[in-house]
Amino acid sequence: MTEHRSFLVDLEDAVSKGTAESCLQALWHATDILIAGSYSEEEIWTFGEIIGRLAEEIEQSARVRLASKLAASNNAPFGVVRKLASDDSIDVAGPMLRKSERLDTRTLVACARNKSQQHLLAISERSSIPEAVTDVLVVRGSKEVVNSVARNAGAHISSSGFLHLVRRSDGDSILTESVGLRKDIPRHLFHQLISKASDEVQRKLAVERPDMGYQIQSIVTDVSGAIHARFGPASTDYFTAKRTVAKLHHWGQLTEEKVFEFAHSLKFNEAACALSLLSSLPIDIVERALVDKNREPALIISKALSFCWTTTMSLLFLGAPNHRISAGDLDQMKLDFLKLNVGTCLSVLGVYRSRREAAVQGSDPRR
Repeated sequence: MTEHRSFLVDLEDAVSKGTAESCLQALWHATDILIAGSYSEEEIWTFGEIIGRLAEEIEQSARVRLASKLAASNNAPFGVVRKLASDDSIDVAGPMLRKSERLDTRTLVACARNKSQQHLLAISERSSIPEAVTDVLVVRGSKEVVNSVARNAGAHISSSGFLHLVRRSDGDSILTESVGLRKDIPRHLFHQLISKASDEVQRKLAVERPDMGYQIQSIVTDVSGAIHARFGPASTDYFTAKRTVAKLHHWGQLTEEKVFEFAHSLKFNEAACALSLLSSLPIDIVERALVDKNREPALIISKALSFCWTTTMSLLFLGAPNHRISAGDLDQMKLDFLKLNVGTCLSVLGVYRSRREAAVQGSDPRR
Protein backbone atom coordinates (compact mmCIF):
# COMPACT_ATOMS: atom_id res chain seq x y z
CA MET A 1 0.00 0.00 0.00
CA THR A 2 2.82 2.41 0.93
CA GLU A 3 4.61 1.53 -2.28
CA HIS A 4 1.50 2.29 -4.32
CA ARG A 5 1.06 5.64 -2.62
CA SER A 6 4.69 6.57 -3.25
CA PHE A 7 4.30 5.64 -6.89
CA LEU A 8 1.18 7.76 -7.22
CA VAL A 9 2.94 10.72 -5.61
CA ASP A 10 5.72 10.38 -8.17
CA LEU A 11 3.12 10.35 -10.93
CA GLU A 12 1.54 13.52 -9.57
CA ASP A 13 4.93 15.14 -9.66
CA ALA A 14 5.43 14.01 -13.28
CA VAL A 15 2.10 15.52 -14.27
CA SER A 16 2.85 18.88 -12.66
CA LYS A 17 6.51 19.27 -13.67
CA GLY A 18 7.16 16.99 -16.66
CA THR A 19 7.34 17.67 -20.35
CA ALA A 20 4.82 16.31 -22.86
CA GLU A 21 7.17 13.43 -23.61
CA SER A 22 7.76 12.55 -19.95
CA CYS A 23 4.02 12.76 -19.26
CA LEU A 24 3.37 10.30 -22.09
CA GLN A 25 5.99 7.93 -20.70
CA ALA A 26 4.41 8.26 -17.27
CA LEU A 27 1.01 7.49 -18.78
CA TRP A 28 2.17 4.18 -20.27
CA HIS A 29 4.06 3.28 -17.11
CA ALA A 30 1.03 4.00 -14.90
CA THR A 31 -1.29 2.12 -17.23
CA ASP A 32 0.94 -0.96 -17.29
CA ILE A 33 1.28 -0.93 -13.49
CA LEU A 34 -2.49 -0.61 -13.11
CA ILE A 35 -3.28 -3.43 -15.53
CA ALA A 36 -0.76 -5.82 -13.99
CA GLY A 37 -1.66 -5.17 -10.34
CA SER A 38 -4.46 -6.01 -7.94
CA TYR A 39 -6.13 -2.95 -6.44
CA SER A 40 -9.21 -1.83 -4.58
CA GLU A 41 -11.79 0.34 -6.34
CA GLU A 42 -10.54 3.32 -4.35
CA GLU A 43 -6.99 2.77 -5.60
CA ILE A 44 -8.24 2.26 -9.17
CA TRP A 45 -10.11 5.56 -8.88
CA THR A 46 -6.89 7.31 -7.83
CA PHE A 47 -5.05 5.80 -10.78
CA GLY A 48 -7.89 6.97 -12.97
CA GLU A 49 -7.60 10.56 -11.79
CA ILE A 50 -3.93 10.65 -12.68
CA ILE A 51 -4.24 8.71 -15.95
CA GLY A 52 -7.08 11.01 -16.93
CA ARG A 53 -4.92 14.07 -16.37
CA LEU A 54 -2.00 12.52 -18.26
CA ALA A 55 -4.27 11.66 -21.19
CA GLU A 56 -5.94 15.07 -21.50
CA GLU A 57 -3.68 16.39 -24.25
CA ILE A 58 -2.50 13.21 -25.97
CA GLU A 59 -2.99 12.72 -29.70
CA GLN A 60 -5.48 10.32 -31.25
CA SER A 61 -2.88 7.61 -31.88
CA ALA A 62 -2.05 7.62 -28.16
CA ARG A 63 -5.76 7.48 -27.25
CA VAL A 64 -6.15 4.47 -29.52
CA ARG A 65 -3.25 2.76 -27.76
CA LEU A 66 -4.66 3.61 -24.32
CA ALA A 67 -8.11 2.25 -25.24
CA SER A 68 -6.57 -0.97 -26.54
CA LYS A 69 -4.64 -1.44 -23.29
CA LEU A 70 -7.62 -0.80 -20.99
CA ALA A 71 -10.44 -2.43 -22.97
CA ALA A 72 -9.97 -5.93 -21.56
CA SER A 73 -8.77 -4.89 -18.08
CA ASN A 74 -10.88 -5.33 -14.96
CA ASN A 75 -8.83 -2.53 -13.41
CA ALA A 76 -9.82 0.07 -15.99
CA PRO A 77 -10.97 3.27 -14.19
CA PHE A 78 -14.64 4.03 -14.80
CA GLY A 79 -14.09 7.68 -15.68
CA VAL A 80 -11.36 6.92 -18.21
CA VAL A 81 -13.45 4.12 -19.73
CA ARG A 82 -16.48 6.37 -20.20
CA LYS A 83 -14.38 9.10 -21.81
CA LEU A 84 -12.66 6.75 -24.24
CA ALA A 85 -15.94 4.98 -25.13
CA SER A 86 -17.53 8.36 -25.92
CA ASP A 87 -14.70 9.48 -28.22
CA ASP A 88 -15.90 10.54 -31.67
CA SER A 89 -13.15 8.46 -33.25
CA ILE A 90 -14.26 4.85 -33.68
CA ASP A 91 -10.61 3.77 -33.53
CA VAL A 92 -10.54 5.04 -29.95
CA ALA A 93 -14.06 4.16 -28.85
CA GLY A 94 -14.33 0.82 -30.67
CA PRO A 95 -12.21 -1.36 -28.32
CA MET A 96 -14.07 -0.02 -25.28
CA LEU A 97 -17.53 -0.39 -26.82
CA ARG A 98 -16.81 -3.95 -27.94
CA LYS A 99 -14.94 -5.37 -24.97
CA SER A 100 -14.88 -3.33 -21.77
CA GLU A 101 -16.81 -4.90 -18.91
CA ARG A 102 -16.27 -1.67 -16.93
CA LEU A 103 -18.60 0.26 -19.20
CA ASP A 104 -21.97 1.12 -17.63
CA THR A 105 -25.37 0.83 -19.31
CA ARG A 106 -26.02 4.59 -19.20
CA THR A 107 -22.91 5.32 -21.26
CA LEU A 108 -23.76 2.56 -23.74
CA VAL A 109 -27.27 3.98 -24.18
CA ALA A 110 -25.90 7.51 -24.66
CA CYS A 111 -23.44 6.29 -27.31
CA ALA A 112 -26.16 4.27 -29.05
CA ARG A 113 -28.35 7.38 -29.21
CA ASN A 114 -25.76 9.94 -30.26
CA LYS A 115 -22.74 8.35 -31.94
CA SER A 116 -22.07 7.07 -35.45
CA GLN A 117 -23.28 3.80 -36.97
CA GLN A 118 -19.74 2.47 -36.53
CA HIS A 119 -20.08 3.07 -32.79
CA LEU A 120 -23.44 1.28 -32.81
CA LEU A 121 -21.94 -1.65 -34.69
CA ALA A 122 -19.17 -1.93 -32.09
CA ILE A 123 -21.77 -2.00 -29.29
CA SER A 124 -23.75 -4.68 -31.14
CA GLU A 125 -20.70 -6.96 -30.99
CA ARG A 126 -20.41 -6.97 -27.18
CA SER A 127 -20.57 -10.36 -25.46
CA SER A 128 -23.59 -9.15 -23.46
CA ILE A 129 -25.92 -6.25 -24.25
CA PRO A 130 -28.71 -5.07 -21.89
CA GLU A 131 -32.27 -4.60 -23.18
CA ALA A 132 -32.09 -0.83 -22.65
CA VAL A 133 -29.24 -0.72 -25.16
CA THR A 134 -30.68 -3.09 -27.77
CA ASP A 135 -33.95 -1.12 -27.66
CA VAL A 136 -31.99 1.82 -29.10
CA LEU A 137 -29.87 -0.22 -31.50
CA VAL A 138 -32.81 -1.91 -33.27
CA VAL A 139 -34.52 1.45 -33.83
CA ARG A 140 -31.58 3.71 -34.72
CA GLY A 141 -29.13 1.18 -36.10
CA SER A 142 -28.36 0.61 -39.74
CA LYS A 143 -29.16 -2.65 -41.52
CA GLU A 144 -25.71 -3.96 -40.59
CA VAL A 145 -26.18 -3.03 -36.93
CA VAL A 146 -29.63 -4.60 -36.68
CA ASN A 147 -28.42 -7.83 -38.27
CA SER A 148 -25.48 -7.90 -35.85
CA VAL A 149 -27.84 -7.54 -32.87
CA ALA A 150 -30.11 -10.30 -34.15
CA ARG A 151 -27.15 -12.69 -34.56
CA ASN A 152 -25.68 -11.90 -31.15
CA ALA A 153 -26.79 -14.55 -28.64
CA GLY A 154 -25.60 -12.31 -25.82
CA ALA A 155 -27.94 -9.47 -26.83
CA HIS A 156 -30.95 -9.27 -24.51
CA ILE A 157 -33.95 -8.11 -26.51
CA SER A 158 -37.22 -6.83 -25.07
CA SER A 159 -40.66 -7.53 -26.56
CA SER A 160 -40.61 -4.03 -28.03
CA GLY A 161 -37.17 -4.72 -29.49
CA PHE A 162 -38.40 -7.93 -31.11
CA LEU A 163 -41.38 -6.07 -32.54
CA HIS A 164 -39.00 -3.62 -34.25
CA LEU A 165 -36.86 -6.50 -35.53
CA VAL A 166 -39.91 -8.22 -37.04
CA ARG A 167 -41.00 -4.96 -38.67
CA ARG A 168 -37.54 -4.32 -40.08
CA SER A 169 -37.28 -7.87 -41.42
CA ASP A 170 -39.76 -7.09 -44.22
CA GLY A 171 -37.93 -7.85 -47.46
CA ASP A 172 -34.72 -8.75 -45.61
CA SER A 173 -34.27 -12.52 -45.75
CA ILE A 174 -31.00 -12.42 -43.81
CA LEU A 175 -32.55 -10.53 -40.89
CA THR A 176 -35.68 -12.71 -40.97
CA GLU A 177 -33.54 -15.82 -40.67
CA SER A 178 -31.41 -14.37 -37.86
CA VAL A 179 -34.47 -13.29 -35.87
CA GLY A 180 -36.21 -16.62 -36.48
CA LEU A 181 -33.21 -18.52 -35.13
CA ARG A 182 -33.39 -16.75 -31.76
CA LYS A 183 -34.84 -18.99 -29.05
CA ASP A 184 -36.06 -16.00 -27.02
CA ILE A 185 -38.42 -14.54 -29.63
CA PRO A 186 -42.01 -14.31 -28.28
CA ARG A 187 -44.40 -16.89 -29.75
CA HIS A 188 -46.81 -14.45 -31.37
CA LEU A 189 -44.00 -12.45 -33.00
CA PHE A 190 -42.47 -15.67 -34.32
CA HIS A 191 -45.84 -16.36 -35.96
CA GLN A 192 -45.82 -12.92 -37.58
CA LEU A 193 -42.24 -13.39 -38.77
CA ILE A 194 -42.88 -16.78 -40.36
CA SER A 195 -46.18 -15.78 -41.93
CA LYS A 196 -44.47 -13.14 -44.09
CA ALA A 197 -41.13 -14.90 -44.64
CA SER A 198 -40.15 -16.11 -48.11
CA ASP A 199 -40.44 -19.80 -48.97
CA GLU A 200 -36.64 -20.09 -48.94
CA VAL A 201 -36.35 -18.61 -45.43
CA GLN A 202 -39.18 -20.82 -44.17
CA ARG A 203 -37.35 -23.89 -45.48
CA LYS A 204 -34.05 -22.76 -43.93
CA LEU A 205 -35.62 -22.14 -40.55
CA ALA A 206 -37.38 -25.49 -40.66
CA VAL A 207 -33.98 -27.16 -41.19
CA GLU A 208 -31.96 -25.02 -38.79
CA ARG A 209 -34.60 -25.12 -36.04
CA PRO A 210 -35.90 -28.69 -35.96
CA ASP A 211 -37.66 -27.87 -32.68
CA MET A 212 -39.85 -25.44 -34.64
CA GLY A 213 -40.19 -27.35 -37.90
CA TYR A 214 -43.71 -28.59 -37.22
CA GLN A 215 -44.89 -25.17 -36.10
CA ILE A 216 -43.38 -23.47 -39.14
CA GLN A 217 -45.11 -25.93 -41.45
CA SER A 218 -48.44 -25.44 -39.69
CA ILE A 219 -48.21 -21.65 -39.96
CA VAL A 220 -47.52 -21.95 -43.67
CA THR A 221 -50.38 -24.41 -44.29
CA ASP A 222 -52.97 -23.28 -41.77
CA VAL A 223 -55.19 -21.92 -44.55
CA SER A 224 -55.99 -25.50 -45.54
CA GLY A 225 -56.63 -26.39 -41.91
CA ALA A 226 -53.53 -28.47 -41.09
CA ILE A 227 -53.08 -26.98 -37.62
CA HIS A 228 -50.48 -28.49 -35.31
CA ALA A 229 -51.07 -29.54 -31.70
CA ARG A 230 -47.60 -28.93 -30.42
CA PHE A 231 -46.47 -25.84 -28.54
CA GLY A 232 -43.93 -23.40 -29.95
CA PRO A 233 -40.83 -22.03 -28.19
CA ALA A 234 -40.85 -23.03 -24.53
CA SER A 235 -40.49 -19.68 -22.77
CA THR A 236 -40.71 -19.15 -19.02
CA ASP A 237 -43.21 -16.34 -19.56
CA TYR A 238 -45.53 -18.58 -21.56
CA PHE A 239 -45.61 -21.45 -19.09
CA THR A 240 -46.05 -19.04 -16.18
CA ALA A 241 -49.04 -17.53 -17.99
CA LYS A 242 -50.42 -21.00 -18.74
CA ARG A 243 -50.28 -21.99 -15.06
CA THR A 244 -51.89 -18.72 -13.96
CA VAL A 245 -54.77 -19.03 -16.41
CA ALA A 246 -55.28 -22.74 -15.68
CA LYS A 247 -55.71 -21.97 -11.97
CA LEU A 248 -58.30 -19.29 -12.73
CA HIS A 249 -60.15 -21.73 -14.98
CA HIS A 250 -60.06 -24.47 -12.33
CA TRP A 251 -61.66 -22.19 -9.74
CA GLY A 252 -64.26 -20.86 -12.18
CA GLN A 253 -62.72 -17.39 -12.18
CA LEU A 254 -61.74 -17.25 -15.88
CA THR A 255 -64.39 -14.75 -17.00
CA GLU A 256 -64.79 -12.31 -19.87
CA GLU A 257 -63.72 -9.55 -17.47
CA LYS A 258 -60.47 -11.40 -16.83
CA VAL A 259 -59.85 -11.79 -20.59
CA PHE A 260 -60.44 -8.06 -21.04
CA GLU A 261 -57.99 -7.34 -18.22
CA PHE A 262 -55.30 -9.49 -19.88
CA ALA A 263 -55.84 -7.92 -23.31
CA HIS A 264 -56.06 -4.37 -22.01
CA SER A 265 -52.76 -4.89 -20.13
CA LEU A 266 -51.15 -6.26 -23.32
CA LYS A 267 -50.58 -9.67 -21.70
CA PHE A 268 -50.61 -11.67 -24.91
CA ASN A 269 -49.71 -15.09 -23.43
CA GLU A 270 -52.35 -14.85 -20.72
CA ALA A 271 -55.05 -13.68 -23.15
CA ALA A 272 -54.22 -16.43 -25.67
CA CYS A 273 -54.24 -19.16 -23.00
CA ALA A 274 -57.55 -17.87 -21.65
CA LEU A 275 -59.21 -17.92 -25.09
CA SER A 276 -57.79 -21.38 -25.74
CA LEU A 277 -59.34 -22.78 -22.54
CA LEU A 278 -62.68 -21.00 -22.93
CA SER A 279 -63.11 -21.97 -26.59
CA SER A 280 -61.51 -25.45 -26.37
CA LEU A 281 -59.28 -24.49 -29.29
CA PRO A 282 -55.56 -25.35 -29.50
CA ILE A 283 -53.32 -22.49 -28.41
CA ASP A 284 -51.70 -22.19 -31.84
CA ILE A 285 -55.05 -21.53 -33.54
CA VAL A 286 -55.87 -18.82 -31.02
CA GLU A 287 -52.47 -17.17 -31.34
CA ARG A 288 -52.70 -17.22 -35.11
CA ALA A 289 -56.19 -15.70 -34.98
CA LEU A 290 -55.02 -12.87 -32.74
CA VAL A 291 -52.09 -11.80 -34.93
CA ASP A 292 -53.44 -12.59 -38.41
CA LYS A 293 -53.99 -9.64 -40.75
CA ASN A 294 -57.40 -11.15 -41.49
CA ARG A 295 -59.20 -10.25 -38.27
CA GLU A 296 -62.27 -12.42 -38.97
CA PRO A 297 -61.00 -15.45 -36.97
CA ALA A 298 -60.52 -13.27 -33.88
CA LEU A 299 -64.02 -11.83 -34.32
CA ILE A 300 -65.49 -15.33 -34.70
CA ILE A 301 -63.82 -16.64 -31.53
CA SER A 302 -64.96 -13.61 -29.55
CA LYS A 303 -68.53 -13.83 -30.83
CA ALA A 304 -68.67 -17.59 -30.15
CA LEU A 305 -67.76 -16.83 -26.52
CA SER A 306 -70.51 -14.16 -26.42
CA PHE A 307 -68.01 -11.43 -25.59
CA CYS A 308 -69.09 -7.80 -25.82
CA TRP A 309 -67.56 -5.38 -28.33
CA THR A 310 -65.34 -3.73 -25.69
CA THR A 311 -63.61 -7.03 -24.89
CA THR A 312 -63.38 -7.92 -28.58
CA MET A 313 -61.85 -4.55 -29.38
CA SER A 314 -59.18 -5.02 -26.69
CA LEU A 315 -58.26 -8.39 -28.25
CA LEU A 316 -58.01 -6.80 -31.70
CA PHE A 317 -55.66 -4.11 -30.41
CA LEU A 318 -53.62 -6.74 -28.58
CA GLY A 319 -52.74 -8.58 -31.81
CA ALA A 320 -52.46 -5.55 -34.09
CA PRO A 321 -49.00 -4.31 -35.23
CA ASN A 322 -47.79 -1.78 -32.65
CA HIS A 323 -51.20 -2.27 -30.98
CA ARG A 324 -52.69 0.30 -33.37
CA ILE A 325 -55.79 0.17 -35.59
CA SER A 326 -57.10 3.04 -37.72
CA ALA A 327 -60.50 4.46 -36.83
CA GLY A 328 -61.92 3.42 -40.19
CA ASP A 329 -60.74 -0.17 -39.88
CA LEU A 330 -62.06 -0.37 -36.32
CA ASP A 331 -65.50 0.86 -37.37
CA GLN A 332 -65.63 -1.79 -40.11
CA MET A 333 -64.57 -4.53 -37.67
CA LYS A 334 -67.32 -3.46 -35.29
CA LEU A 335 -69.92 -3.72 -38.07
CA ASP A 336 -68.61 -7.17 -39.04
CA PHE A 337 -68.70 -8.28 -35.39
CA LEU A 338 -72.29 -7.13 -34.85
CA LYS A 339 -73.41 -9.03 -37.98
CA LEU A 340 -71.99 -12.33 -36.74
CA ASN A 341 -74.33 -14.98 -35.30
CA VAL A 342 -73.25 -16.79 -32.10
CA GLY A 343 -74.56 -20.16 -33.30
CA THR A 344 -72.78 -19.89 -36.63
CA CYS A 345 -69.53 -18.92 -34.92
CA LEU A 346 -69.80 -21.92 -32.59
CA SER A 347 -70.15 -24.13 -35.66
CA VAL A 348 -67.03 -22.57 -37.17
CA LEU A 349 -65.08 -23.35 -34.01
CA GLY A 350 -66.26 -26.94 -34.33
CA VAL A 351 -64.81 -27.04 -37.84
CA TYR A 352 -61.51 -25.65 -36.53
CA ARG A 353 -61.36 -28.41 -33.93
CA SER A 354 -62.20 -31.18 -36.40
CA ARG A 355 -59.58 -29.96 -38.87
CA ARG A 356 -57.01 -29.85 -36.13
CA GLU A 357 -57.84 -33.42 -35.06
CA ALA A 358 -57.59 -34.57 -38.66
CA ALA A 359 -54.22 -32.86 -39.07
CA VAL A 360 -52.88 -34.46 -35.89
CA GLN A 361 -54.08 -37.91 -36.94
CA GLY A 362 -52.57 -37.43 -40.38
CA SER A 363 -49.18 -36.56 -38.84
CA ASP A 364 -49.18 -39.63 -36.55
CA PRO A 365 -46.27 -41.83 -37.77
CA ARG A 366 -48.19 -44.94 -36.70
CA ARG A 367 -50.89 -44.27 -39.29
